[in-house]
Amino acid sequence: MKAAGVARDRFDGGWWPRTAERVREFTELVAALGDEVGPVGRVSCPLATWGAIDRKMIIGGRLVRFDGFRAMDPRTVAVIGADRRRTSLLVVPPGAADGAARAALSSAAGLAGPDDAAVPVPLPRGADSGAEQRWEAEGGRVAAVR
Repeated sequence: MKAAGVARDRFDGGWWPRTAERVREFTELVAALGDEVGPVGRVSCPLATWGAIDRKMIIGGRLVRFDGFRAMDPRTVAVIGADRRRTSLLVVPPGAADGAARAALSSAAGLAGPDDAAVPVPLPRGADSGAEQRWEAEGGRVAAVR
């Protein structure tokens, strides 16, 4: 995350999920950002990168809503706190080389050059073609995550 006093621009920080397991990674992200945005109420992510995910999950005893967007930059995730504080993160893809990932995270945190030098997130191989239709459907179950 960018330090206090560092100018905020396209990204407020970076995130390097270690796996493509959505529930596990988003659970850890929500827990980690509680100090930055307060209790997390919403996560916005690109469908092209993350595919289908439950629209609502209970994380840390709180309901967190997930919004998927087709037009969202595939290398970003936005986390919104209950009081509407928003944090935009550059996402380094799981499996990225250690040096490149660290350089991207440093760039996103404002420690090394402009954010455009950061490692782009590739679109996932074999993305589920039905993910978008399932995401757009109303309702669905609420997944409990502990």
